[in-house]
Amino acid sequence: QVQLVESGGGLVQTGGSLRLSCAASGPTFSHWNMAWFRQAPGKAREFVARISATGLNTKYADSVKGRVTISRDNTQNVIYLQMNSLKPDDTAVYSCAAAYRIWSADTSDYTYWGQGTQVTVSS
Repeated sequence: QVQLVESGGGLVQTGGSLRLSCAASGPTFSHWNMAWFRQAPGKAREFVARISATGLNTKYADSVKGRVTISRDNTQNVIYLQMNSLKPDDTAVYSCAAAYRIWSADTSDYTYWGQGTQVTVSS
């Protein structure tokens, strides 16, 4: 089993920044593609960003492109989501997830999920 634990969420004002972290435990973390998803009130869970096992490839949703950066440190078993220029529409529960050898933005392709961390952006 891969355990994923998110942290770094909180309450920020419009235009502020947050860095979310996802600490992973379990074998072969460096072989898994990792992603961030979010779910806002009244909306379905949506893809935010993903990063390949090597960290060489990244992909972002159009809604956040240019404002967020996903990264990973395989020596520490951690992935990050740096979020800048936050908007009220970014308010959601953010979850990290792991997929083995699948390059996908679909929630159904991810095997392991963290519990999520709340991000609230005030206007």
